[in-house]
Amino acid sequence: MRDLKIPTSRHPEKAHRPDNAQPKKPDWIRVRAPGGEGYASTARIMREHGLATVCEEAGCPNVGECWNQGHATMMIMGEICTRGCTFCNVATGRPDALDVFEPGRVADAVKKLGLNHVVITSVDRDDLDDGGAEHFAMTIRAIRKQAPDTTIEILTPDFLKCGPDALEKVVEARPDVFNHNLETVPGLYPEVRPGARYFHSLRLLQRVKELDPMMFTKSGIMVGLGEDRQAVHQVMDDMRAADIDFLTIGQYLQPTPKHHAVAKFVTPDEFKGYEKAAYGKGFLMVSATPLTRSSYHAGDDFARMRAARQAKVNRA
Repeated sequence: MRDLKIPTSRHPEKAHRPDNAQPKKPDWIRVRAPGGEGYASTARIMREHGLATVCEEAGCPNVGECWNQGHATMMIMGEICTRGCTFCNVATGRPDALDVFEPGRVADAVKKLGLNHVVITSVDRDDLDDGGAEHFAMTIRAIRKQAPDTTIEILTPDFLKCGPDALEKVVEARPDVFNHNLETVPGLYPEVRPGARYFHSLRLLQRVKELDPMMFTKSGIMVGLGEDRQAVHQVMDDMRAADIDFLTIGQYLQPTPKHHAVAKFVTPDEFKGYEKAAYGKGFLMVSATPLTRSSYHAGDDFARMRAARQAKVNRA
């Protein structure tokens, strides 16, 4: 029987890879162990509703802080991904069938948590004809019904093996923010994200703006995988050419010895340099710190992004 707590069962595609040393983390990315009343309450609601979270499945370092505030990024369509990216700690394999009752449970949890802003993500589902697009749309509609005042941010797969109507289904459900992460620079895709295509992911985000010019778009990358500064700046330029509003940049942290090695721990000053450059290129919102993750402080950042757009309109 497969046990996702055992690394060889969780990542069978990585079992025969050579081990990569896991370097000691510098002081600037140390975090407290999860705990506290808020953390326990959030965990209880997730368990009662039978929901998976990317916070746990991907081993996010910010889980203690976010869950203490009642913020959890819900991961729909199961906890097993059809891809095997070398950076990711989400389990790989053949997923179970979709749970048609999941959108309602997600909406009920959002209501019970009293969230002003929620982030919904998923595993890749290359086994489904639409990549899970309709399931995303159903989840958005269910949240709108149960928690109409909650703003909704989605972090989707790339829908690489689907027709164009898959993306259209999701955009028609009208999330407030459409996020899809490029994850790394194009030169590292064969090594880091072998099942994906850089320019397809970029085009996906560009199409969101073509379908709905007012929808906020967002994307992120990790650094410390072996990229250089020039390549990061080129990704920023590519994102702005696709009219992406919000950029996140965070430090890659290696989940296990079988995962991609950490090539470098990027310093806080280097992150500040990336942030300054990104704002100079025209992003409405930038989060660039060692501990930045896609949904870290997402609600506060969404409010700032919306205010930045309004200020830009007022200046025009």
